[in-house]
Amino acid sequence: MATIKEIAALAGVSRGTVDRVLNHRGAVNPKTAEKILEIAQALDYKPNRAGIVLAAQKRKLKLGVVLLGKGNPFYEEVLRGISEKAAELESYNCTVLIRQTDYDREEQLAAIDELTAEGVNGLALSPYNDNAVRRKINALYEQHIPVVTLNTDIEASRRIAYVGCNYYRSGQTAAGLMRLMTTGQVYTGIISGSGNVLCHTERIAGFRDVIKDCENIHISATVTNQDDDFESYEMTSRLLKAHPEINALYFTAGGVYGGCRAVIASGRQYDIKIFTYDMVETTKELIKKGLIAATICQQPLLQGSKPLDILFAHLTTGESPQAEYNYVDIDIRIRENL
Repeated sequence: MATIKEIAALAGVSRGTVDRVLNHRGAVNPKTAEKILEIAQALDYKPNRAGIVLAAQKRKLKLGVVLLGKGNPFYEEVLRGISEKAAELESYNCTVLIRQTDYDREEQLAAIDELTAEGVNGLALSPYNDNAVRRKINALYEQHIPVVTLNTDIEASRRIAYVGCNYYRSGQTAAGLMRLMTTGQVYTGIISGSGNVLCHTERIAGFRDVIKDCENIHISATVTNQDDDFESYEMTSRLLKAHPEINALYFTAGGVYGGCRAVIASGRQYDIKIFTYDMVETTKELIKKGLIAATICQQPLLQGSKPLDILFAHLTTGESPQAEYNYVDIDIRIRENL
């Protein structure tokens, strides 16, 4: 097995320089760093695991987490996954700092800056899909602060990995469920969250891709509710009044409980097939009552824990994540398999 001493000899540098490159500590000339990494890869260098644990304990790593969707009950399970992993990492002197924001670009940027000022070594982030956030991720990468996105991704950024659902595929799945669980002409109202959250737009794109070949499924209108139950109630009420032909609803984000309350208030709860995401308690109860036809779940506990696993391994071993896209399973739930 190759050693740091051997890599240093072949690269013509000190062992300290090799250590800084492999462990992302301190500035090293880019060409020198590239040469060291090439030699390490050629020799199939693997850090000593006992040494990794000891080094991690000495470094006292800090990992930051910034989540969107303050008040969204889905994130309660994500936070539980984060908390369980954080408790595990405490034995390595690794601290996890958590911030949760609304669907607001400036609030998210401020939370990232706050954690950076507190000296985090890596960041798990559910990103607001905006150029300013993208630039922030890229700047953190240049500062050797790796970012792993979770629950929703951001395109063309230098994040090192993504953990979450394949939302395009889950949108296709929702369309497939609607095709199987409805009859006749279907007029669909789509109720989505923020357009600046990639998972929401991807779910709609996947849904549209499937129904374009379904002559009996149509989209009447699309509204947004910002994942808020009160706003969802108002938007769903208006949607049903403006489009009385609607006989199916597709919720691509939070606000399901508020939207379903609006359906009940309209007296049409037995006329409309409703398709949602996630298994929060209110959704579970509405499935039991037969109001929601099906919901698609996305392993929130794993979405909370795995990003911290990836960051910790990357920071302690210098190894790149095994996969860029770490997709969780799509889990379909109906009343009969709750």
